[in-house]
Amino acid sequence: MGCFTFEDRLPTLRTTPKKLPAKASASPDPAQAPAPLPAANFPARLIQTRRQASMTQQALADAAGVHVNQIRRYEAGAAQPTLEALVGLARALHVSLDQLVFDEGERGPSDDLRLQFEAVSHMSDDDRRIIKALLDGMIVKHQTKQMVGNLSS
Repeated sequence: MGCFTFEDRLPTLRTTPKKLPAKASASPDPAQAPAPLPAANFPARLIQTRRQASMTQQALADAAGVHVNQIRRYEAGAAQPTLEALVGLARALHVSLDQLVFDEGERGPSDDLRLQFEAVSHMSDDDRRIIKALLDGMIVKHQTKQMVGNLSS
């Protein structure tokens, strides 16, 4: 099995806009390429999380099972960790991968939906099941429209 970098696996998490690698730019249909999401600031988040844990770069490297030079590269933004390294970093820092990779609220619902979900959480079990079924149906409808649109283009 070849070695894949975190950037190869999740290209939408780049900290700065970059050109796609040559192998990805050869895609015949650019509409099928994933659209970049808002950039996460992984190097700054890693530094902040490491400092909050009162760890040196060497201590983090030892706990995560990577070389200290890799920690330095990650924090400088000169390299991106592999998925395996990310898991090791998250475990060593006692945080989730989401906390390490995404900005706060980056993956959650918008404020208006958050208020609606909060209201739903106070409803009866039966009402919550109905609302969940409605949401599931709308999500399937949306995904079907996207798939049909991709087939016709």
